[in-house]
Amino acid sequence: MSDNVNTHTYHLGPDDKVALVMIYTPQNLYWGDVIVKQMVRVSTWLRTNNAPNSVRLLNAKSMLSTTAAPLKPMSFDEVHIFTSEIVAFHLMPPAMDPVDYDTREPNRKMEPITAMVGPFRMDGYLRMSTMANLDKYVEVTREPFTGVYDVEITNPYMPAFKMLKVPYVLISQSKAAYATRAKPAV
Repeated sequence: MSDNVNTHTYHLGPDDKVALVMIYTPQNLYWGDVIVKQMVRVSTWLRTNNAPNSVRLLNAKSMLSTTAAPLKPMSFDEVHIFTSEIVAFHLMPPAMDPVDYDTREPNRKMEPITAMVGPFRMDGYLRMSTMANLDKYVEVTREPFTGVYDVEITNPYMPAFKMLKVPYVLISQSKAAYATRAKPAV
C-alpha cells in the first residue's frame, strides 16, 4: 500500500486531475486512482451534490480486510464501487486537501470519537457545536457521510496493516458504529 506514485498515464482533460484514494467496503479495502475535475476537493467529494453513483478506481488494488492471514493484494486495471457500498473514503497519505472549515469559528469543538468501520478502528475528531455531544450529533445529522478529522486507522485483525494517519476521512453514517472516547490529557 505504500506505492502511492502514479506510474500510469491517463488521458486527462484540461480540467481533470488524478488523486490516489482508499475505499473501505464491508469486506474489502481498495486503493487506486480516481479522475476528477480540478475544482473537486477529493476528500469531501462524496458529501457533495457532485458525488458519483459509483467510484471508478483505476490502477486499483484490493484485499480482503476481514482476515488475519497475510494476503497479496489483487490488482485490477479498473474497479467500480457503488457509493452506497462505501463505508469509508479518504485520500491516500501523504496527499491532503486544505481544511474545510474556519479554525476561528466560534462555538465549535473537536469531539474525540472512535468509528468502527468493519474490522477497522478509526480514532479521530468530529467537528460540532460546543453545545452538542456524540448522541445529539448522531440524532440530528442526516448526511450520508460524516467527516472525521485527524484520524488514526488501525485493524487489530490484520497485523501487517500498520497504523495510518489521515487528516480527513468520510465515514458512512449508516454503516459504521460511533463511540465516545476519553479526551486526551492537555
